[in-house]
Amino acid sequence: MGNSQHAFRFCKVRGLRFNSAGTQQIHSQMCSPAPGLSRVMVLLAAALVSAPGAAWEGWQEEGVQYGQVGADVVLSCAGAHGRSGLEWRRDGAATLPEGSVLQNGDLVLPRAALAARGAYSCHDGKGQLLCSVSLRLGYLPGIPSVTCRASDYENFSCSWTPSLETFLPTRYVTTYRKLLTGDEKWRAKNSLAGPCVQDPASPRTCTVHKCEFWSAYRLNVTEVNPLGASFRLLDVTMHAIIKPDPPEGLVVEPVPWAPRRLRVRWRYPASWPQEPHFQLKFRLQYRPVVHGSWSMVETVNLSEVITDAFSGLEHVVQVGARDFLDAGNWSEWSAEARATPGPGLTAMPGDKATTATDPERLAEEPSPAPNPEPIDRNDPKEKVAVLVSLGIFAFFLLAVGLGIAVLVWLRRRKPIKDETQKHNFLAAAVHMKALPKAQIL
Repeated sequence: MGNSQHAFRFCKVRGLRFNSAGTQQIHSQMCSPAPGLSRVMVLLAAALVSAPGAAWEGWQEEGVQYGQVGADVVLSCAGAHGRSGLEWRRDGAATLPEGSVLQNGDLVLPRAALAARGAYSCHDGKGQLLCSVSLRLGYLPGIPSVTCRASDYENFSCSWTPSLETFLPTRYVTTYRKLLTGDEKWRAKNSLAGPCVQDPASPRTCTVHKCEFWSAYRLNVTEVNPLGASFRLLDVTMHAIIKPDPPEGLVVEPVPWAPRRLRVRWRYPASWPQEPHFQLKFRLQYRPVVHGSWSMVETVNLSEVITDAFSGLEHVVQVGARDFLDAGNWSEWSAEARATPGPGLTAMPGDKATTATDPERLAEEPSPAPNPEPIDRNDPKEKVAVLVSLGIFAFFLLAVGLGIAVLVWLRRRKPIKDETQKHNFLAAAVHMKALPKAQIL
């Protein structure tokens, strides 16, 4: 038993066969024409794959050999030189994959299929174990599918999915570079390129921090496994991929004394830094629970009053956000909030109050005009509106009164003027009659 243990060793791992030239393959796909930069990125990916320890040295586990499905795989038996009667086994059995060939002690698996994976062992003529190897077969990496999104105007994140299952351990190398134009190319610095930081808590995602909102970046996502690597280059423009997170803290409440109104309020998403130059606008969608169609309102405020709700029916409300200047896309809808406006008992005492709450009837009727009742008797805006209305009415009354006074004064002044003219005429006639005739002539 001791001799057997002393004689045991791992089989020698031959050089991996990836293509007809005996070199590792690199797949790439360009997203836009940029020959110079593209060549640099391809060389970078090649360096990552070919550099010792950077690409597949980490997978050089003792006693493990990797092979490509569909390629010839050779398993070497260490210590078999000069020995006869060698035997290969798979998973402890003498049954080997169909087409296997023994050449000078080596086991050759022509065009190995995925099913040929397993633990192989080499034995001498006496059944003594000479070496053992675990064969893992799979495929070269495919070009990953990458999407990017910015939930604020300072950072963007990218996520990716592999295009195929390789059945081999895989890692990803993610980097970015700012795309320069004009004079920026002469002022380029090392800080314009760097790693897209991967978060261990979120597999297959990475984030680029402290970006410029109106700048473009080129992202490189390289998928690496023990057989080789492939990569995707993706051009990213911050203002085109921005998509805020949904607004938070949505609250819907009925409005007192207004049976057809609901007050809605919400907050900015926590991920959006509130700066004067980067504001959000919002859209509100709402409907009675029994209805299937939504009504929608847009606003720049953090609250809104629904004026055409159906009294006595529960309503569902959601809110979404978008950059104020329409950059990027609308956020997803927030979580639902629900509320029921108060019953519409607006008839006078003794009268029969009617409220249309039949869902079929409501579905046929168009949305009525907003309720003319005040939103809130204690609302400061309502008080200001009332005071302005009273002021305009008082000014109108004052103008009418002043006009009437002027007309009365003009009418009274005219008879006095006529009487004065008549009196002056009579006095002149009497004076002429009293003069001597000679003076008159």
